[in-house]
Amino acid sequence: MDSHDQSPPSVSRDWFFPAPSPSFVHSYSSSQRHHLHKPPARRFSTYPRHPNPPPAPSAASSPHRDLKYAGFRRRTNFSRQYQTSPPPPEVAVSSLPNQIAQKCDVSDEKTSNLSKLTEFAGGRLKFRWQMAFLVALLITTFSSLIHKNISLHNQANDLQAQITKLNGRLQACNLSKPMDFDDLESEESVKIPNKRLKSISLIVSVTILSVPFLFLKYVEYISKLRSAGNSKEEASLNKQLAYKVDVFLSVRPYSKPLALLVATLLLIGVGGLALFGVTDDSLADCLWLSWSFVADSGNHANSEGVGPRLVSVSISFGGMLIFAMMLGLVTDAISEKFDSLRKGKSEVVKKDHTLILGWSDKLGSLLNQLAIANESLGGGIVVVMAERDKEEMELDIAKMEFDFRQTSVICRTGSPLILADLKKVSVSKARAIIVLAEDGNADQSDARALRTVLSLTGVKEGLRGHIVVELGDLDNEVLVKLVGGDLVETVVAHDVIGRLMIQCARQPGLAQVWEDILGFENCEFYIKRWPQLDGMQFEDVLISFPDAIPCGVKSVSCGGKIILNPDDSYVLQEGDEVLVIAEDDDTYAPVPLPTVKEAPFIHISRPARKPQKILLCGWRRDIDDMIVVLDAFLASGSELWMFNEVFEGVREQKLIDGGLDIERLMNITLVHREGNAVIRRHLESLPLESFDSILILADESVEDSAMQADSRSLATLLLIRDIQAKRLPYREAKASQGRKGSFSQGSWIGEMQQASDKSVIISEILDPRTKNLLSMSRISDYVLSNELVSMALAMVAEDRQINDVLEELFAEEGNEMHIRQADLYIEEGEELSFYEILLRARQRREIVIGYRSGNVEKAVINPPAKMEKRKWSVKDVFVVIAEKE
Repeated sequence: MDSHDQSPPSVSRDWFFPAPSPSFVHSYSSSQRHHLHKPPARRFSTYPRHPNPPPAPSAASSPHRDLKYAGFRRRTNFSRQYQTSPPPPEVAVSSLPNQIAQKCDVSDEKTSNLSKLTEFAGGRLKFRWQMAFLVALLITTFSSLIHKNISLHNQANDLQAQITKLNGRLQACNLSKPMDFDDLESEESVKIPNKRLKSISLIVSVTILSVPFLFLKYVEYISKLRSAGNSKEEASLNKQLAYKVDVFLSVRPYSKPLALLVATLLLIGVGGLALFGVTDDSLADCLWLSWSFVADSGNHANSEGVGPRLVSVSISFGGMLIFAMMLGLVTDAISEKFDSLRKGKSEVVKKDHTLILGWSDKLGSLLNQLAIANESLGGGIVVVMAERDKEEMELDIAKMEFDFRQTSVICRTGSPLILADLKKVSVSKARAIIVLAEDGNADQSDARALRTVLSLTGVKEGLRGHIVVELGDLDNEVLVKLVGGDLVETVVAHDVIGRLMIQCARQPGLAQVWEDILGFENCEFYIKRWPQLDGMQFEDVLISFPDAIPCGVKSVSCGGKIILNPDDSYVLQEGDEVLVIAEDDDTYAPVPLPTVKEAPFIHISRPARKPQKILLCGWRRDIDDMIVVLDAFLASGSELWMFNEVFEGVREQKLIDGGLDIERLMNITLVHREGNAVIRRHLESLPLESFDSILILADESVEDSAMQADSRSLATLLLIRDIQAKRLPYREAKASQGRKGSFSQGSWIGEMQQASDKSVIISEILDPRTKNLLSMSRISDYVLSNELVSMALAMVAEDRQINDVLEELFAEEGNEMHIRQADLYIEEGEELSFYEILLRARQRREIVIGYRSGNVEKAVINPPAKMEKRKWSVKDVFVVIAEKE
């Protein structure tokens, strides 16, 4: 068989080359019949061509070769038709390099075209699969529609046959007239919606479902085009859209519920349209049925027919996804809310509360005092904000062993340096703000307190209450007051405790008096105006309060200054307020002036002050201020021994750097000794039995740890008492044993109690638990540092005016607390009322605020029944407010 009559064999092509179009094959086959033996024209050649063409290839191989390369040219150049061209002219040998270069360029161009064709073919293949999926979906939908229409037509025929039978039976029975089927059909045509409208609704629902998919593919296509034509590294369009969606979902607080709502409404609407297209129900019924499928996925089980079942299953599946999304959003919202509550991130919506910023060892005592102060008001609100976990703070507060007395303590986690956190605790509505000093370095703590005051003064809404700042160093007080202005009241912890230790060293028993006055459990200071006292002299005001003791006046004529212990001739003016010591602010009121017999003045000369010998064990930061105060209080010729581990040269330099001029000390002489206060042989080198008072300080090297500082102070106390007991003769203390304690004579505690009669030891205690050990042994007077500072902070927080009173009582000049012997006011066995003693003390310009009987250890401040007479003993002592000696 001739090869010209045979059809060309099938050409094997790569999968990414599509078959040529029929028109192209037809034109090619017709031209092939005329030029079958002619080789295809070549556009480029690397060798010079001869005038005579080479012999034609065999007929068997020519068609295959022509078809193969013709197909390749069709893919590389779509605008050119396959045609034979005359042979190119002869090329000179000199142009051979140029031809080789041109061929190389053509080869590179073919390679790049081939890679582009590969990418384009791959894209077309993906697009074909997507189009196939859409076509299959549309075919399924329309087939369901057609099947439903056919089913409806069959049902109509069955109904018509049944109606015909029924008409026959009714005519036979003469029960009714024949039913006209045409009328029935017209009625049914009115009831049954237009089938064309149903088809449109089905197409619309499918189109709505296809729009997001087509939009995403379009965005992807545009992104590829931009990335191919843009050499700069820019984000594609789909990434930009994804980023905007992420920002919207993360920034907008209601974006997730809004997206869920839109998805639910879209599913109900599209599902209702689809059901309207495949069922006979109305659009409203279909929308309601779609909602029932979304709300309960089991409702689709009653659907009949292929189309309704397919649509109902799709709606139910979407409803399950929406329900899962809604469940996740609700769970996340609840978890986030509980997590916010657990971590203390929610806002405190309160007013007239006490706000505490910071956390320290003093917090427990401070909360206790505030709870006692709020008890008369039926409880209060205390908010604590610190940079700690809320659960840890609540756990630590729950471990505190005291009754909150209906006071609620709310903890929040935050920083006082951040205005948003301050707003979270309603700082502008608080009636008092307490800034606690941090445990550790005093300078760093005061610097943080200064920044906190700056943040508080920057609150836009302003502050309703005042600020009470605890400082560690007296030198930083001026700067804090400069920043805070009139809003700030400062309490310098080291300064208060140092001055209190000096007062207690000079007057044993004064520490217990200060605990009663500073704490809210017994009596404390109150200031109030009483109009009925206007025009009355202060001497008469003293005996006008049966349940309080007046101590001073807040004078209007002096610009609101509080005058402690004024003259008897001072007359109260309109607007003046009276400072009293009372149990609570609602437990006292003035009464008509009682009749008090004024006792005659006893002319007993006060003994002159004697020089004292005092020992300071340890080194603290403000020891230079303590030396200045001691120089003002002690008599001339007194000695101050300093025993610590600081070298003498370094010690003097530190005192000078602190502002102490040693040469200007008038009443005391400094004696320096080096040693460790917890080593017995170092203490034995001191004349411990000769000191009138010994002050054991919380050493600066261990003051960061309260337990370590108290352990060191307690060890020093025991060693000193033991050395004193060994050195003092027993006969000197034998008489005092029966009064001081019930321990046996040979016991070590009994010996130390005997030694305590010779000298007074004041220990600075930081932890309240150490107080119980000292109280049980009764071997030392004590100063509970942290607790007393907490009491002062609570008192100033309740009434900022009290800070002026405390500053004067602790200062070197002015008035202070004193312990007086009873023989200055009474004679042995004399029977007098407390008012009569009060008037006798006024002859010395003193105010008696309490007394302590000789056979008890605790003083009574603001005693009741001030008009009742009782017998007094010269062993009794009185607590008075008098000018410093």
